[in-house]
Amino acid sequence: MSREQRIIREIKVDPIGKVKIAVVDIDGILRGKVVHRDKFLSSVTNGFGFCNVVFGWDAADVCYDNVRYTGWHTGYPDETARVDLDTFRRVPWDNNIPFFLADFCDASGKPLAICPRQLLKAIREESRALGLEPFFSQEFEWFNFRETAEQWNRKGYQNPTPITPGMFGYSLLRANTHRTFFNELFDLLGRFGVPVEGLHTETGPGVYEAAIQYADLLEAADRAVLFKAGCKEIAQQHQIMPSFMAKWHEGYPGCSGHLHQSLWDIDQKRNLFFDAAQLNQMSELMRSYLAGQLTCLPELLPMVAPTINSYKRLVEGAWAPTTVTWGIENRTCALRAIPGSEKSIRLETRIPGADVNPYLAMAAALASGLYGVKRKLKLEQPHTVGSGYADKSHGVLPRTLAEATAVMKRSAIAKEVLGTDFVAHFVETREWECRQYQKAVTDWELKRYFEII
Repeated sequence: MSREQRIIREIKVDPIGKVKIAVVDIDGILRGKVVHRDKFLSSVTNGFGFCNVVFGWDAADVCYDNVRYTGWHTGYPDETARVDLDTFRRVPWDNNIPFFLADFCDASGKPLAICPRQLLKAIREESRALGLEPFFSQEFEWFNFRETAEQWNRKGYQNPTPITPGMFGYSLLRANTHRTFFNELFDLLGRFGVPVEGLHTETGPGVYEAAIQYADLLEAADRAVLFKAGCKEIAQQHQIMPSFMAKWHEGYPGCSGHLHQSLWDIDQKRNLFFDAAQLNQMSELMRSYLAGQLTCLPELLPMVAPTINSYKRLVEGAWAPTTVTWGIENRTCALRAIPGSEKSIRLETRIPGADVNPYLAMAAALASGLYGVKRKLKLEQPHTVGSGYADKSHGVLPRTLAEATAVMKRSAIAKEVLGTDFVAHFVETREWECRQYQKAVTDWELKRYFEII
């Protein structure tokens, strides 16, 4: 009996009688529903309808007025979603209800070009066609607050209360303060199929960092998406509100979402980034991959810095990169090469914040790296020694979402590596985001101009 047959048989006899199914929108937000077991079993064969508004609105459920894919002009019809049985999990903090992720297809049954998970799968196939199996992992930093959704609303979304005070990174004392929550994150997420490799406090009040165990590309992205969603659900049960916002306060460091990656042979037996005969054990393949990211990522920046707030994190001296640089074990650069054994050598892309859509961030990183591999690009740019902030010799990253989106919109590279349909839709969503910000009046403006000007 195949694994798929075993899963279906398990759902048929499951006493719970219902299933959670989820998809991920452009902003990386988990959207889903609970369905009856019979509905689920039918959808395994035929797919199921899911309103395509999930790709037609923003993070606040406000409908775009500038996208071609869907809108009032289409009537927001259903799109077909198909359950991926390989994503089967049970939610240990919700009565062990069965859980699955799904992907979108278009009217002809082909993968929907603008679906983030389908985009990542397509780029994975490009990698496999070259005989390369990508392995990724993501790490997140995030702040935790003593708030509920109702309290946060009553406070007017101002002055959240962190669960612990002070700047106390790697603190066992602070972790012990909320040890039940801390331990449940580690244990329940592990039972959810999202194994955490390490969990500790970071510098800042109430901030944690988690490293998720590495896996093949698609599983790594699934784990990253489900980590954020699971963390929020577990925290709710402790009257805690996590925030994966890239920069919630100017006085504290931002929240990263660094990507670790390597390419293995198709049999997954050998890390092709490793070459014992080369300087720093970095193979020519790894150097070409790194060169591809240096070339492409500045033109794909909204994929790894997708919000207005993302760029508040990408400032000098705040543990986030601002320049087009790479270094050997250098955390001030955009790309950090981590030499080591054949098993451990990898590349860390440090641009992403915790606010990214993991599918899109990983798609951008892998597509950029493969761009260099396919062209056998030479890593001619020397690695930065010392501060990456000071090394502007190879350019700086765009400073705002508007600037970055304009670069991506006119980028031939973006259309080549991600597809014209995806780029067109994604750029439209980022232009919308900029428009919403442009018309907003902020607290900073009121404080600065209300009385004095």
